[in-house]
Amino acid sequence: MTPDLSIVVPVYNEAAGLPVFHERLCRNARAEAEARGLRVEVVYVDDGSRDGSANIAAALPPLGLDIQVVALSRNFGKEAALMAGLDHARGDALLFMDGDGQHPPEMIPTFVRLWKDEGYDVAYAVKSNRLDEPLARRSFVRGFYWLLNFGSSSTIPEDAADFRILSPRATAALRRMPERNRFFKGLSSWIGFRQIAVPYQPDARTHGTTSFNFLRLLGLSMEALTSFSPAPLRLAALCGAGLAGLALFYGAWIVLERLIWGIPLPGYPSLVVGIMVMGGAQLLVMGLMGEYVARILSEIKARPVYFVADHVLTAHDAQTAPDAATQAVAPPLKVAGAPS
Repeated sequence: MTPDLSIVVPVYNEAAGLPVFHERLCRNARAEAEARGLRVEVVYVDDGSRDGSANIAAALPPLGLDIQVVALSRNFGKEAALMAGLDHARGDALLFMDGDGQHPPEMIPTFVRLWKDEGYDVAYAVKSNRLDEPLARRSFVRGFYWLLNFGSSSTIPEDAADFRILSPRATAALRRMPERNRFFKGLSSWIGFRQIAVPYQPDARTHGTTSFNFLRLLGLSMEALTSFSPAPLRLAALCGAGLAGLALFYGAWIVLERLIWGIPLPGYPSLVVGIMVMGGAQLLVMGLMGEYVARILSEIKARPVYFVADHVLTAHDAQTAPDAATQAVAPPLKVAGAPS
């Protein structure tokens, strides 16, 4: 029987806290499923973990829910893991959350209520504040979202998390997105429909530290900017126009100084400075164009976003799996935009 709701959980090196998180998740999801008569499954996507997270996830008890474990062949990144969950989820509606314990499963009833009772297609969690983060990080995030939404046709909410629920029609729309360079928050905002923000405060990590260091966040930021916003190119063009205007004004000024006041033309220092400024601006623009061209090349090559090494489905009752309670499944390799 097809589930009504699939809860997709990307996992990367979460072996230490996965059993506790699973019990907490299943307890809250099962209570909501029983109260509303829903059939719910959990889809764990192991993104090439090195600590045996995939094996631990495959051995987790169903606890009243169907459990899928999709183990990728290597670490492809969180965006690829989210897409793998989207491809393998059998439910009509989807709920995405992280497996590190920072997205509280206790919010599942809130998301389901907004979808089932109030008719929202996308309900997404938004950090209520960032006071626990350094000022430099908060400033970087604020500047990133300003740049991302500068001149964009659709606004991507600031501080929105991947923790969100999508209705069946929103899920169907998201599955029609064919691109391989993906930014999940942007895609789920771009599809439109009725959306609402849900303030929340992330829980403390139950173990370990985040794998998203500054360089990885910077890479994800460039992915988002090149996927959803022409702002970098527009700002580079404005910067080039401004420099050209200043150069023209400066050239006219030194000519007037020579003709009117007899001041000799400045020598090589001003020439060197001018060349360095213009050369730096040109290299900046070329670098930005290179980022966009690299994304275009990636789309043209059309390589699969991920490969699946193992896939296990554990049904919560014998009726849904007549041959065995646990079945090993070998699905075809998924390509971005391919039908599930």
